Amino acid sequence: MSLTVFVTGASAGFGRAITQRLVADGHRVIAAGRRRERLDALAADLGPAVLAHTLDVTDAASVAALPDTLPEAWRAVDVLVNNAGLALGMDPSYRASLSDWDTMVATNVTGLMHMTRALLPGMVARNTGHVINLSSTAALYPYPGGHVYGASKAFVTQFSLNLRADLVGTGVRVTDLEPGLVGGTDFSTTRFHGDGDKAAAVYANLTPLNPLDIAEAVSWVIGLPAHVNINRLEMMPTCQASGPLALKRQP
Repeated sequence: MSLTVFVTGASAGFGRAITQRLVADGHRVIAAGRRRERLDALAADLGPAVLAHTLDVTDAASVAALPDTLPEAWRAVDVLVNNAGLALGMDPSYRASLSDWDTMVATNVTGLMHMTRALLPGMVARNTGHVINLSSTAALYPYPGGHVYGASKAFVTQFSLNLRADLVGTGVRVTDLEPGLVGGTDFSTTRFHGDGDKAAAVYANLTPLNPLDIAEAVSWVIGLPAHVNINRLEMMPTCQASGPLALKRQP
């Protein structure tokens, strides 16, 4: 069955790969993001199954207007993939940039909330739909420098589980997708404010997950029978695992 899927952050990385995979699966995708030229190129490459839609998820007014501003034939969104998000900085919390913190919260938390609130009522009214939220293993496993990024993703995970509690008895599903180390995107370059050497060092001598792996997971959860809900899906590459608690011994 062909679905109409709304993907945020579709101009690169996970969002681009998810769009490509879902179109290959036979679905229609509203590819949303801030970089119009990239969205137009994606739509030109994939054809009429993609609708390019310029959107900044931190623009509350634009997000709230979505149900009435999408073309009529695209308004019944079956699946929302809340993919837009970012990490900024790795300094310890006592040196971290407040501006970076504010940007992460505005995108990872507030933007995701507003997107969900904009499109969820329509799903409930139609008694069918699926919200897929991109969280992270950082939601559960802390690490130095992760502070607000990890906290924002912990919000995503808990928000997802609470959405499920609200939606019991409806035909609307919610999945929290929690990837670990993923390469092949701009994630670390963005985190290190454009420092390519620092970004590359994160993945040196490792085989991380890649955007195609994330797209495969999204494709799988969407394709399951309508009575099956995957609440949480945690993914890591084989080179990664959770570690022991930190101990600092005094000299």
